[in-house]
Amino acid sequence: MNLEKVRIDKFLWGIRLYKTRTLATEACDSGKVKIDGDNAKPSKLIKVGDIIKVRIEHHVKTIKVVKLLEKRVGAPIAIECYEDLTPESEKPSFIKSAFHMQSGTRDRGAGRPTKHDRREIDQFTGLDD
Repeated sequence: MNLEKVRIDKFLWGIRLYKTRTLATEACDSGKVKIDGDNAKPSKLIKVGDIIKVRIEHHVKTIKVVKLLEKRVGAPIAIECYEDLTPESEKPSFIKSAFHMQSGTRDRGAGRPTKHDRREIDQFTGLDD
């Protein structure tokens, strides 16, 4: 079956960027998916060669469509259907990301840190620069 155009939500779900098609549709509706710089509705048809920017969690992934899919496939086949154009500087770095750093623990019931506690934490972790 030779496809010429496919819905963007089906494609993103098919190449395994989103776990469900509903999540892919919601990402399109909330403006997290852009085709050639414009927000993409879930029903937007894409073709081979289109450049897609997808915001997933805390990073942006830029992909180029190489082959179209209408159904979900295994990971080895899904990787062949797009080319990752994300610059190295924008790829997630788990070492420098504060989101993935191990956080300190507080005693249960201690409440939120005070401003003084926050300053001490920032000074200790080196985030006060």
